[in-house]
Amino acid sequence: MMKSKRIAVTAFAVAALFAGAFGMALAQDAAPSGDAAKGKRIFLADGCFTCHGRSGQGGAYNGPAPILAHTMLPFDGFKGQIRNPANDMPAFSDALLSDQDIADVYAFVQTLPGAGSAKDHPILSN
Repeated sequence: MMKSKRIAVTAFAVAALFAGAFGMALAQDAAPSGDAAKGKRIFLADGCFTCHGRSGQGGAYNGPAPILAHTMLPFDGFKGQIRNPANDMPAFSDALLSDQDIADVYAFVQTLPGAGSAKDHPILSN
């Protein structure tokens, strides 16, 4: 009886540790609060639309630019790409875009509809 109680307590403790670690991981991936309206102004004013399109659909202005509309990229990855970009994208230091500005842009691109399926377009569903 004592052994089964000890196993149950140990199992509960392990489960609690995993739940706590999972909660911390989710908190780290969660984006800070952003204002989508401010993010739209920044997206347009800083010229993000030039490569990524006005509705975040991506483009090919200076080579292929990724689709940002309703991005699945976590906030930290999005911010990392802005601070230390790959390919031709210019870097935006904290002096150019604050973390709050990036959170605002992230909030804006999350409001944009992502890619739809072909069946969503009437001309393609016939």
